Amino acid sequence: MKYTEEHEWLRVEGGDIVVGITAHAAEQLGDVVFLELPEVGDTVSVDDEVVVIESVKAASDILSPLDGEISEVNDALVDNPNAVNDDPEGEAWLFKIKASDLSPMDDYMSEAKYKDFIG
Repeated sequence: MKYTEEHEWLRVEGGDIVVGITAHAAEQLGDVVFLELPEVGDTVSVDDEVVVIESVKAASDILSPLDGEISEVNDALVDNPNAVNDDPEGEAWLFKIKASDLSPMDDYMSEAKYKDFIG
């Protein structure tokens, strides 16, 4: 897995990149009460706002870490947004992207570097 400075994680799965938020981000957000996910087929670029997460503390935008096309979204989170707090780095992934270029993955942090980053 790779990690971004925006507290997202990325995992290669088949031909797609699975994207979610880290446990650290979920903890900072508090109880998630609403999620707005992208549409399958949406074309996104790096740093495009892709997901809106609202919690009891704040609303946050999740940015696309790669250029590509949204290939799948985790619709189960719409009915159960609090799952993001229960398993943010597992079953509560947000979306999958078919990346047009994987080279930006090289610039993201390893798990060890991310742990250092969050201190």
